[in-house]
Amino acid sequence: MSIMQETIEELVQFFRDYYPDEIGQLAMRFPRDQKSLYVDFDDVYRFDPDLADDLREQPERMLEAFEEALSHYDLPVDVDIGGAHVRIYNLPTTLDVEQVSRHSNIGTLLDIRGQVQKVSAVKPRIQTAVFECQRCSTRTEIPQTGEQLQEPHECSGCERQGPFVLAEKSSDWVDHQYARIQQPPERTKGGEGETIDVHLEDDLIREFEAGDRITLTGMLDIETPDRNQSRAFDTTVDAQAVIREESDYEDIDVKTYRDEITAIASGEEGDPYELLIDSINPEHKGDEDIKLAIALQMFGGWSRGGRVRGDSHILLLGDPGCGKSTFLQAVDDLAPRSTYASGKGATAAGITAAAVADDFGESEWGLEAGALVLADGGIACLDEIDKVPKKAVSSMHDALESQRVRVNKAGINATLNSRTALLAAGNPSEGRFDPYQPRAQQIDLGPTLMSRFDLMFMVSDSPDVDSDREVVEHMIRSRRAAAKQELGEELTEKEQRSIEPAIPKRILRAYIAYAKNEVTPYLPQGNSEARDYLQQEFLKLRLANEDDESSPVPVTFRQEEAIERLAEASARVRLDDEVTKGDVDRALGLVRKSMEQVGIDPETGEFDADVVETSQSKSQRTRRKRVLAIIEDKQGTTVEEVAEIIDETEKRVRNDVQSLKNRGQVYELDGEVRPT
Repeated sequence: MSIMQETIEELVQFFRDYYPDEIGQLAMRFPRDQKSLYVDFDDVYRFDPDLADDLREQPERMLEAFEEALSHYDLPVDVDIGGAHVRIYNLPTTLDVEQVSRHSNIGTLLDIRGQVQKVSAVKPRIQTAVFECQRCSTRTEIPQTGEQLQEPHECSGCERQGPFVLAEKSSDWVDHQYARIQQPPERTKGGEGETIDVHLEDDLIREFEAGDRITLTGMLDIETPDRNQSRAFDTTVDAQAVIREESDYEDIDVKTYRDEITAIASGEEGDPYELLIDSINPEHKGDEDIKLAIALQMFGGWSRGGRVRGDSHILLLGDPGCGKSTFLQAVDDLAPRSTYASGKGATAAGITAAAVADDFGESEWGLEAGALVLADGGIACLDEIDKVPKKAVSSMHDALESQRVRVNKAGINATLNSRTALLAAGNPSEGRFDPYQPRAQQIDLGPTLMSRFDLMFMVSDSPDVDSDREVVEHMIRSRRAAAKQELGEELTEKEQRSIEPAIPKRILRAYIAYAKNEVTPYLPQGNSEARDYLQQEFLKLRLANEDDESSPVPVTFRQEEAIERLAEASARVRLDDEVTKGDVDRALGLVRKSMEQVGIDPETGEFDADVVETSQSKSQRTRRKRVLAIIEDKQGTTVEEVAEIIDETEKRVRNDVQSLKNRGQVYELDGEVRPT
């Protein structure tokens, strides 16, 4: 008996011992509903360690033996499962994408963990081509390997060199697809992660979409070289099995830090919210409200099966040099799952997803995931959002609210998950804030996109002797502490706090992952202190002044949803499934702070919610009506004359005229402003 035959008989016994029920199910479902039997590598190892070693080192030969053994398996019913695949998964070692393309891995079976960056369209691929001689009609079968179609050298009938015609219906075909797998963004050491191209066939196609996290089992192959190719070879992976991740944080070690997490959440180490504030961007002094908001954003609210958004979106807008980008960099470093992108030169594909021209395989178009899809289950950090092209901005609207990205182009019709919190930063429309204009009016993002943000914080560079002295002292102390740490010198407790987070990064990442996976907080049903408090306070915000019926409506119901999301995140910090009055109060404080920063009318110094909703204060709206009335009455006048009539500065009137021009209500001609 040959060695191969002995191996097949041994594998038949393996199937009898370990997979009788699974094979019975395959027999009932084959081939329409199921084409493969998934086999855990651990089972093979327990059955025979030598077989397991051969499987890893000689996968092509051993997989052929597995499938041959499966076809010889005695079934209780007369069913032929010949042609069924055996797919091995769960190898003892899982490689990152950057570890795959090594010469020692060529031809071996590997487990690779990564994120799907791009997938091609599905196309038929020929496996065995049947050619018909046009001279004598003799047919010749040619097994196909590589990328190029191989024809017969000569006809086996008339022994002439063709010509030949491919007999499509008699040839053996399989559906195939290409995918590009990348190193997950949060596991890269800056910049874009390495990628590897993967070839999938038969029932492995369409097992995942761009943005999915997967563990893929496959064989590393070298691509067939061209005649003039260099000694360096490109590699691809021939996929054998694909397992999509069930959890968003499978690679985070939670068990090791479970005791520390419980101690922090219960308050044994101090106020957990203060610890979180001290753990986010410790080198940056001040802005405690922003730090608390970002902490709650990382923990997130509870998403109800994709029907109700649980993620909070935050916008940091401010003068250059105020440290906005440092918050984004800190979150990108701390969050268990994150992406970082810049608005400069961004495209819709770079931010959401798009059908793009392929640069691998023979397909014409592929589906490529952008930052919001790649950060699914985590946080996307988008710097310089004010520089994002308008077309890319419009693609963000649906992605931020419904948390799905829809792509319909070039025959591709796909919906991808973008269950992502967005932390964005940018500058005012004129580069720096104008103290004489409402800040909301200086946000050049459009009201639709602005309404997607739960919180907006304005970071301005306003000189203040006392606070500036504190900031400078903190900067000097942090820089000195970093130098002493680099030189191996001992740090004082104050120096340590200036550069080290209160909660170490590895523990905080595990803390966030555990809370998001295990804790599902919500407001209690029926009469409860938290629910009643939220209703009362939200009505106060919404009605603003119950005695003044003309008072503008300060907030919409979007803010109520924002408060609930933040309150749920606050409960998650304590690992509590019930939202309390304290959680609601913490969320309300942040929402009020955000609204005040955006909605202060610089002309009155008071909060005007119209600024939040329309980027135009009530005083502006009233004055612009007067300006328009004067222009219409005079049928043409100058800015200077209008300013004198209403006793207002020319700069302010000129801004009002520009707003009226933008709305098409007036135009300028020969130095005069005229009604349209």
